[in-house]
Amino acid sequence: MAGYDNGKDGKKIPSNRLSRVGMFGSVVTKVATNMAAEGAKQFLSGKRPSAKDLLLTPKNISSITNQLAQLRGAAMKVGQLLSMDAGDALPKELTDILAKLRSDAAPMPAKQLASVLETEWGKTWQQHFISFTFKPVAAASIGQVHFAYGDDASELAIKVQYPGIKKSISSDVDNVVTLLRLTGLVPKEVDYKSLLDEAKKQLHDEANYELEAEMGDTFYQLLKDDNRFIVPKVYKELTTPSILTMSFEQGEAIENLQDLPQVARDNLVTNLFELLFKEAFQFKLVQTDPNFANYLYQKESGKIVLLDFGATRRYGDAISEGYQKLLTCAVNNDKDGVSDAMAHIGFFSNHIFPEQKAAVVNMVMIACEPIQYDGDYDFGNTDLGSRIHEAGMALSMEQGYWHTPPADALFLHRKIGGLFLLAARLNAKVNLREVFKPFQWETPPTCKRAG
Repeated sequence: MAGYDNGKDGKKIPSNRLSRVGMFGSVVTKVATNMAAEGAKQFLSGKRPSAKDLLLTPKNISSITNQLAQLRGAAMKVGQLLSMDAGDALPKELTDILAKLRSDAAPMPAKQLASVLETEWGKTWQQHFISFTFKPVAAASIGQVHFAYGDDASELAIKVQYPGIKKSISSDVDNVVTLLRLTGLVPKEVDYKSLLDEAKKQLHDEANYELEAEMGDTFYQLLKDDNRFIVPKVYKELTTPSILTMSFEQGEAIENLQDLPQVARDNLVTNLFELLFKEAFQFKLVQTDPNFANYLYQKESGKIVLLDFGATRRYGDAISEGYQKLLTCAVNNDKDGVSDAMAHIGFFSNHIFPEQKAAVVNMVMIACEPIQYDGDYDFGNTDLGSRIHEAGMALSMEQGYWHTPPADALFLHRKIGGLFLLAARLNAKVNLREVFKPFQWETPPTCKRAG
């Protein structure tokens, strides 16, 4: 059995609500103190800085980032949802903070980890393993992953949840948004309430590892006969609400495969798009987290390993069929049909003006360019991302329209956007129109091929 490695990078996760709330108080005090000191310094030098300039100093941004990083899940989830809703309208300072949160999560100290293992598995938990590696092989928003050999020598990946996450989700989310409001880093137009409610619901689901195990096992069964994908096997006897035990699967980070032959990269991304269409229109069960770390690639076999089913969402017929109609009408360049499908999904608020509605439809038509293209769309050689960004900025700033679509739509867009980014990273060329063809709405009521 591996010994406890209490490495210098380990930082105890605050596990009770009072200590977590206290962290917010301390960071607000630090920020206020730093602002006063910086203001006095600049005033004495003859400058009259704005409140925002005083707030967004490197010292303050560092204080905010360090405190949010210790809270893991809540900070990351609110950040993901803000990014999905506000997109590139977020200030650079906030996007930098969120990027740092994703990359700089420090692991639990070994002593705290051992306490969690004993609480979940009992004092004799070591009997289940030939060895257990205390240094994590990966860190996520609400847990960290460890490698172990089971008592039958099987290679296991064990995800252990950070203590205190479940009990503090609601207060953490409220406090994170309060902190971001105080710092002025979030646009006022963002609908906080719906974002808060969705962040809390999603985090509660992701914090239930038994639910994630159920979703993972469902995908295992759905894809077991598809030799393009590998889904880790769930070990239910070693899974609890706070520990998820799966088979350990080897593979290379998917975003670092630029040296693969063009055909292999094209096939890889094509397979992921086909899987997404299956999830949305056939399974009606979508793994909505587009994080590149959720995929591994096995070069010899060409198989894709699918990881992390915590953000899996069930989709009802209304959303699933709405997007089937939307994409079918987009392929046929039918803007009226796209508009009808978007209204069915819930894209438009009651007070939308005709010119605003036309601008929203136009933005979606731009985003649908890859599926409208008749042939291999070159994701690595397009300015599509900047054109979508420009259309979105014009809509929110010039048209004055800011409406949050249903959460199911936001999460689906997040997944589609993630695949677009991966396709661009790998310079993939994909005939998305052909991939979508088996899933097209066969007798769309409003879509007619433009003449």
